[in-house]
Amino acid sequence: MARKKVTLAYITNDATRRATLKKRRRGMLKKVNELSILCGVPACAVVYSPQCDQPEVFPSEEEAKRILTDLANLPEIDKNKKMVNQSSFLEQRLVKLSQQVRSVYFFARI
Repeated sequence: MARKKVTLAYITNDATRRATLKKRRRGMLKKVNELSILCGVPACAVVYSPQCDQPEVFPSEEEAKRILTDLANLPEIDKNKKMVNQSSFLEQRLVKLSQQVRSVYFFARI
């Protein structure tokens, strides 16, 4: 069942805003954990809050430091190998679609 689209706006009630932040943070950290498990990759999240001086770190501060250090120590080629921005994603998608169109034309002619 689909949810209706929610319009994003600043929550003026302080208590409601804190409760919403708490729920969304919990949901986001759950998604990071699921992503890490399903994809089999190390993942971490650092969430800052206006109410706390210290950020919330997932899975733990030591593990997050290790993951970020490993990422920083990777050679530049390995870092950028699978990194995609909006334009390169669209270019890859365009190439795939044009290949599909060519194959449809080819098989339609046979």
